[in-house]
Amino acid sequence: MAPAQSTVGDVRAVLEEAYPPQLAEPWDAVGLVCGDPDEHVARVLVCVDPVEATVSEAIERGAQLVVAHHPLLLRGVHGVGADTVKGRLVHRMIRAGVALYCAHTNADAADPGVSDALADALGLRVLRPLVPHESARTGLGRIGELPEPEPFGAFVSRVARAVPATEPGVHGAGDRDRPVRSVALAGGAGEGHLADAVAAGVDAYVTADLRHHPASEHIEGSSASGGAVPALVGLTHWASEWPWCEQAAGILRGRLGTVDVHVSRQCTDPWTIRAGTPSIDPEEVATP
Repeated sequence: MAPAQSTVGDVRAVLEEAYPPQLAEPWDAVGLVCGDPDEHVARVLVCVDPVEATVSEAIERGAQLVVAHHPLLLRGVHGVGADTVKGRLVHRMIRAGVALYCAHTNADAADPGVSDALADALGLRVLRPLVPHESARTGLGRIGELPEPEPFGAFVSRVARAVPATEPGVHGAGDRDRPVRSVALAGGAGEGHLADAVAAGVDAYVTADLRHHPASEHIEGSSASGGAVPALVGLTHWASEWPWCEQAAGILRGRLGTVDVHVSRQCTDPWTIRAGTPSIDPEEVATP
């Protein structure tokens, strides 16, 4: 007897066991965005962003379901007209018979979750959450450690090798010779947890979307305190969360043997052009 076909609902059940919706932040929008839970699924595409490029890839691959980390409809909407960017994607997916499921901050807080995937990519042994969840033995971000200490400059290079390449790349703020062993990290926008990383007493903090002034003030504080606060490693939002795609795909493959699961390798980071050189002398910059 041939094995029973899996459905959108079957995939949803596996994902919600791995990434419980109750772990999502109150403002978040997770779950099935469009699609019929009773429809059969033979192929799934996992990605970070549900955008034109990944929807096109899903259709070209013959996928019946896109599993994305970022929500498509995060803010309240009053319609999904095809004359809007997001509405056009919804219409395109429905016409092509492609469902969309999003696991966002529930995947951030789950164990294992987004930050565990990043920690694995970096070769860290995870010790505990950076910000424990109030209602579960998990939380946001992770604190881990390297097998052996290494100079901060080498650690920044480690991060760059571990995540997909983007035009902005990976950058560090701190003394390149400083030994690093204990590390805090948060996949996605982790600036709001910078104080938690400081309180944890780690050697370095890895996250995305760090702004100029908070990073500058943090490093200035490091100088004033003799290097007592973590060095910073910044990378793009997309690159920091992409390792989760392989984690989610592995869970689906392990539970649903009838489903062919692909991870999108397309870079959907919005920054696609890099100009200039980092060593340029500000005195040489032409002024109007």
